[in-house]
Amino acid sequence: MNLGPTRCARLDAMAVSGRALALLLERQGFDFFAGVPCSLIEDLIAVLEAHPTLPYIPAPREDVAVGLAAGAWFAGRRPAVLMQNSGLGTSLNALASLALMYGLPALLMVTWRGHRGKDAPEHILTGEISPGLLELLRIPHRVLAADTLEADLAWTVETMDKAMQPIALLVPPDVVEIGKAGHGAVGRSLIASDATTAAEARPIGTPPVLTPRLSRLDAIAAARKALGREPVIHANGYMCRESFSLGDRPENFYMIGSMGLASAIGLGLSLADRDTPTVVLDGDGNLLMNLGILPLVAALQPRRFVHIVFDNEVYGSTGSQRSITAEIRLDRLAEAAGYRTVAAVTAADAITQAVRTALDSPGPHFILVKVTTAEASVPRIPYTPHELRDRFRASVRA
Repeated sequence: MNLGPTRCARLDAMAVSGRALALLLERQGFDFFAGVPCSLIEDLIAVLEAHPTLPYIPAPREDVAVGLAAGAWFAGRRPAVLMQNSGLGTSLNALASLALMYGLPALLMVTWRGHRGKDAPEHILTGEISPGLLELLRIPHRVLAADTLEADLAWTVETMDKAMQPIALLVPPDVVEIGKAGHGAVGRSLIASDATTAAEARPIGTPPVLTPRLSRLDAIAAARKALGREPVIHANGYMCRESFSLGDRPENFYMIGSMGLASAIGLGLSLADRDTPTVVLDGDGNLLMNLGILPLVAALQPRRFVHIVFDNEVYGSTGSQRSITAEIRLDRLAEAAGYRTVAAVTAADAITQAVRTALDSPGPHFILVKVTTAEASVPRIPYTPHELRDRFRASVRA
């Protein structure tokens, strides 16, 4: 069953320029863009890359772009995610257990490679099933056409605001002009003029050996001592429940699903609201699932971004299977990527001081906290996903 009006695009209509499409998106209120490129919309992306006010974030994966859009929406932006239809597969979990479960509005502009069976072999099957994937996800969608572009975008905004969920536009070939816009400086509008670049990063030396002293619960308690009313994104798993047991606050966003995306949500929020410190409480398994976030943070240099990783070297929620962080150091990966400061700590006082220092100085900051494998017996969080969404967004926008 199709959940939104769907029709075949008229390929004989004149293609719209990337500049004209960007202007129409801006007029409809879209003011935050993230995605993975596709040649079918290369001119649109070129315009966004050089735009003086509309940020375009080149995400390493499409599900990361969905997380970035979620964070931007929390900050009051109207986000759009640009992807090739192959990226729908990459994004299935992020869409199902983040954007759709919490009800986070965003435009999904999905290029339709393999349209009508005319493309390279790797696109044919994905082209056949793309509308069906959107229907399975219960995402209303239309097929974008150049001659009904304004109506399609107006329908998208009306539907996403009413339904409070992502809405998709499938973009067939020949709807958007390609090869005419030229390319500007990538991400020119993303980085403040006084931002420290990755090449200028000054990481803090970290100890060669880290011996865990605290449980994650006690380490979270130590980190929270440094907090005021900063928004805090919690990675999914027992970390959310442990933090909740220490004292709930509306500024806490608890992740139920979408493993690996807490850092992307936090980054999106930090880029959309550069004046508010954003804190991410991450886990080693979560970060391993999204290592591409480290160079993205380093490239964009959000100055009020504090990334705290509690590393117990196991996947605690699924039976404490070992992660690979017993053999590799996540803080050294962050240092190599180009975070402005990097710290590795194990003691309670050192954790509190590291977070306090990070909140009081330009970032981005990375703090690795090695903890034991002890799991606290804590209850589930009693709020629904929509309640978590609404109170967190209200606290951020206040």
